[in-house]
Formats: sequence, structure tokens, C-alpha cells
Amino acid sequence: MSLLEELATLGVNTEEGTKRLMGNVSLYERMMGTFHKMMTNTTIEAEEFDCGDCTELIEKTHAIKGASGNLSITPVYDAYSEIVKLLREEEPGKAKEVFENILPVQQQIIACIEKYK
Repeated sequence: MSLLEELATLGVNTEEGTKRLMGNVSLYERMMGTFHKMMTNTTIEAEEFDCGDCTELIEKTHAIKGASGNLSITPVYDAYSEIVKLLREEEPGKAKEVFENILPVQQQIIACIEKYK
């Protein structure tokens, strides 16, 4: 199984993602490596959702939303879109629930990318 095939089994829309890059599969795979690096360097802990001022958390979650959206990492994009929305609506408890639900899927996607690096 290839990286793209395995990512597709995890809900990543690899067809749409490669289409955004003019069908350049090798570029898409390199961008997945960049996403992996970003996710490794941008850690979010569940405790961060216990915030009075969530500005920094909103910035981090918004960055993940954007990067995952650009690469059509749909499960992560959908979850982080909801997290950003909830944080902006001052609902950090609900945002934390969404975060905790996406975390296992996110970890699987990151592990898959790492496997093919």
C-alpha cells in the first residue's frame, strides 16, 4: 500500500489534495512531510482548553485547520474548523471534546505519514 492509499483509508481526500497541486503526487507527499513536521512542532494539550483567554490556542488550532484544509486532510480539517468556531464562541469545554475525539484519528494520520518518510 502507498502513502496516498493508506491516507485515503484514514479519510484523507488525497485525490482532491493532489488536484490542488496540479496532480503532482510527489509534491503532495512532500507537503505531507511538512504537515507532519508542523504537527510535531505544534503540540496542543487538553489542559490548554481550560483557558480564560484562548487567543494563543485559537492561533494554533487555526494554523492546523489551514494546513489540513490545504492538503485535504478532511477529518482533521473538519474537527479543527469546529474547534476554532467553538473557541471563538467562548465554548472551550465543547472545543476540548472535539479535540479529544479527533486526537486518535490525527495520531493515526501522523503515524501513517511518518511510516512513509
